[in-house]
Amino acid sequence: MWFDEWSGISVIAIAALLDYLIGDPWGWLHPVQVMGWTISHYTKLALKEFNHPASLRFAGVILAILIIVGSGAIGWIIIFISTALHPAFGVTISSILLASCFAGRSLRSAAEDVLRPLAEGNLDRARSQLTQYVGRDTDNLTESEILRAVLETVTENATDGVMAPLFYALLGLFLPFVGSVPLALSYKAASTLDSMVGYRTPPYRDIGWCSAKTDDVLTWLPCRLTVLTLALLSRKPRHVWRICQRDAPKDSSPNSGWSECAYAVVLGVQVGGTNWYRGVEKHKPLLGEPTQPITPERIRKALTLTRLVFLGWLAIALLGSNGLAVYQH
Repeated sequence: MWFDEWSGISVIAIAALLDYLIGDPWGWLHPVQVMGWTISHYTKLALKEFNHPASLRFAGVILAILIIVGSGAIGWIIIFISTALHPAFGVTISSILLASCFAGRSLRSAAEDVLRPLAEGNLDRARSQLTQYVGRDTDNLTESEILRAVLETVTENATDGVMAPLFYALLGLFLPFVGSVPLALSYKAASTLDSMVGYRTPPYRDIGWCSAKTDDVLTWLPCRLTVLTLALLSRKPRHVWRICQRDAPKDSSPNSGWSECAYAVVLGVQVGGTNWYRGVEKHKPLLGEPTQPITPERIRKALTLTRLVFLGWLAIALLGSNGLAVYQH
């Protein structure tokens, strides 16, 4: 939208740098907070007013449209106004908004919050920290189970927290009237909806059905591209793809299983197993092969792999834009 291709790439690069160096500044109002507040209030109202599954599903469709389209539209308006005031101001605001869509630093911080007390031998503190980032019961987790939980969180969220927002930001370069930031914000809204109401159990089963399906669809392609990139980085693409085809479909999610499995195969570890949620036992399918144990070093390598995939996509976009500019001239 009001930027040329170089400005668009610059916004993405600046946003990536902001996320890497700063992340989400403490105390700042985050777009996800606004999305979450709106989703929460709408959902409470809908659950109070409707009790028939069909009515709740319809309310869920309205919710998904309202949050996803509304988030992108608000982002579009903010950038339009800021760019109209001054192009440099527009680039600045665009970069900040886009940085809020990336969760690379947040994932690193979350992992270190757990790994640090674990390295000090403080299991209770590690369990307490882990509770902030996972839904499973952590009170009785052993050190190996804590490490598995951290790795699963890091690898599952690598796609929807880092790579998928980048995918839609890059896609926005080819849709100039929409732009990178509105597309990334819309995806972030879909991901937030899924995390808040996309459950298969009451009371969110019906009202969250549309949000869950929409997130699955929007994440499908960037997830497969992430798996493909990881496979290429491993220098064993056929092996990685073969194991993913064997194991990933066992997971109930069409995307998280693929993401977790790809990282597991590249790292030579196995994820999945028995977890407990509010005292209820749940078995997740085993993904990958247990060639190596899960260690803090393997978790940090997973974070490094995410950074390499991210930089690789950014470099390809930069080269593509450069090549297109040369061709046009």
